[in-house]
Amino acid sequence: MKRRLFPLTALAAALTLAVATGAASAQTKWDLPAGYPVTNFHTVNLTEFANDVDKATGGKLKITVHANGSLFKAPEIKRAVQGGQAQAGEILLANFQNEWQLFGADGLPFLADSYDESVKLYKVQKPFLENKLAEQGMALLYAVPWPPQGIYVKKPIASGADLKGVKWRAYSPATARIAELVGAQPVTIQQAELSQALATGVVESYMSSGSTGFDTKTYEHIKYWYDTQAWLPKNAVIVNKAAFDALDAPSKAALLKAAADAEVRGLAASKKTNTESLDKLRANGMNIVAPSAQLKADMKKVGDVMLKEWLEKAGPDGKALVDAFNKP
Repeated sequence: MKRRLFPLTALAAALTLAVATGAASAQTKWDLPAGYPVTNFHTVNLTEFANDVDKATGGKLKITVHANGSLFKAPEIKRAVQGGQAQAGEILLANFQNEWQLFGADGLPFLADSYDESVKLYKVQKPFLENKLAEQGMALLYAVPWPPQGIYVKKPIASGADLKGVKWRAYSPATARIAELVGAQPVTIQQAELSQALATGVVESYMSSGSTGFDTKTYEHIKYWYDTQAWLPKNAVIVNKAAFDALDAPSKAALLKAAADAEVRGLAASKKTNTESLDKLRANGMNIVAPSAQLKADMKKVGDVMLKEWLEKAGPDGKALVDAFNKP
């Protein structure tokens, strides 16, 4: 009996199709929305993280970073990841304090006021964060602190009373509460809209890092930054748990390794950015000022009030966190 030969051209086409289909099904594509400009050190770190994942997985997991609120605005990113509209995302933890008080632990003024203290706070905060995110169908990949926060203001100030009536940018529950306690007028503005708000006089003062001031060209409108080192809020990169669970074991391992590397790299970048951004602000006419004893005392009182209020709302978990942080 004569064997029927399969035409070579048809065989080649079938093999090509099979390979192409296999490659397509093997590659996983993720979106990672972020709220800050492409040039911000957090976004640069995110891009390196995505590149590391791409290399380590041999292109099997491709993460596209969408910077500057281009895919979702900063306050919408957590919900987008939770709901699966984005597989991962970068959030400012303090933005979500009203949802769960412990998200805002690193936004409490003068609780952790240096890089060393920030790292110490993160170590005690991390298990609480992981448990809460797991309840919400997410997981924590890594977190990186912003540089220490100071006060941007149009005129010299000597005390908290000098901020009374000033139009103050609020971007989190904590920054809104600070405005109330010093008698300023809180205006909710996210970073992507800050430059325009300064240009149009909607905002006259705010608390943030030197990095934010340089990124938004605050020096074009405001000439004083008081180095209060009030707190070091963290950006956290979170992942949808179902999306993570759908990865194969090597891709999961590669993702977690890249995240661990990004956390270490991000901390170093934050410290470097702090020094460089203050130098850049000075070069652009910003006065970097050490706060007076009175201003420091007034802001410390604000911090004490806010910690007391926070502990009342945060309950036993909040007390456990602060007690652990305060241990020598």
